[in-house]
Amino acid sequence: MSYAEVNGLNQYYEEHGDAPVTAEHPAMVLLHGGLGGGDMFGPILPALSARRRVITVDLQGHSHTADVDRPIRLETCADDIAALIRHLGLGRADIVGYSFGGGVALRCAIQHLDVVRKLVVVSFPFRRDGFYADVLKQQEQMAPEAAPFMKQTPMGELYERTAPRPEDFGTLIGKMGDLLRIPFDYSEEIRELEIPTELVFADADTYSLQHVSDFWALLGGGRQDGGWDGSGRPGPHRLAVLPNTTHYNVFESPALVTAVDAFLDA
Repeated sequence: MSYAEVNGLNQYYEEHGDAPVTAEHPAMVLLHGGLGGGDMFGPILPALSARRRVITVDLQGHSHTADVDRPIRLETCADDIAALIRHLGLGRADIVGYSFGGGVALRCAIQHLDVVRKLVVVSFPFRRDGFYADVLKQQEQMAPEAAPFMKQTPMGELYERTAPRPEDFGTLIGKMGDLLRIPFDYSEEIRELEIPTELVFADADTYSLQHVSDFWALLGGGRQDGGWDGSGRPGPHRLAVLPNTTHYNVFESPALVTAVDAFLDA
C-alpha cells in the first residue's frame, strides 16, 4: 500500500503478487470503475496475481486518492497512470481497465503508447451514444444532490470507509456527472491502435451488442471468415463476451480472469 506523487496528485496504489516483473512478463495495471476503487476487484485479485504482479490504482478523487483542483477527465487520468508507470519503473505494462477505468486505460494507450504493452478494455464504449438511452438519462441526472442516496450503495460505503475526506463524496459525484455528459467518439484513434487489444463485455451490458460489434470492427474484427488457420483474424486483437454477466458484476467474474489471462499470455 503506497502513494506516489504524480501530476500534482497523491495517487494511491497497491501491489499484489510476488512474480518478478520482466519484459516478457510485465506488470498488470488494474483500473476500477467510476465511484469505485481497487478494492472492487477483491474477489478476483488472488487469481489475477497468481502468476504476475498486479498493481491496483485508485484514480483521481476515488477511494484512497484524494481529489485535486481539476476536473475529472479520461485524458488527465490517463496521464496520471502513465506517470505512475514511469515512476515505478515498470517499462511497458499491461493495462486492464473496467468501465471508467476502461476509458482511462484506452486513453493511456492512445496518449502514451510507450508505457503500454497490451490493453484490455472491459465494458466501456468507444462513443457516448453507445450507452442505452435510459442509461444516458440517468447520467444526465448525476449531481452532488444524489450523494445522500448514493451513500447507501456499495460505492458509497467504499468511499466512506477509504476516502481521506469522506465529506467530498458529493463533489466526486458531481465531477463524474460532468464527465459522463461530455460527448466523445474515439473511433479514429482506435483504428490507429497498433498494440494488441482485447475488448471484454457482459452479455447483458449497458451498451447494445451492435455497439460492441461496431467497436470490434474498429479493430478489424467481424469483417471476414477467420479461416482454418486463423489468418483472417484481426491481428493480435480479441473480443470476449462473458456469459451470464452484466455491467455491474462483470468486473468480479471468474470468466474475466480466464479471458484476460489467455490474452495476456498469448
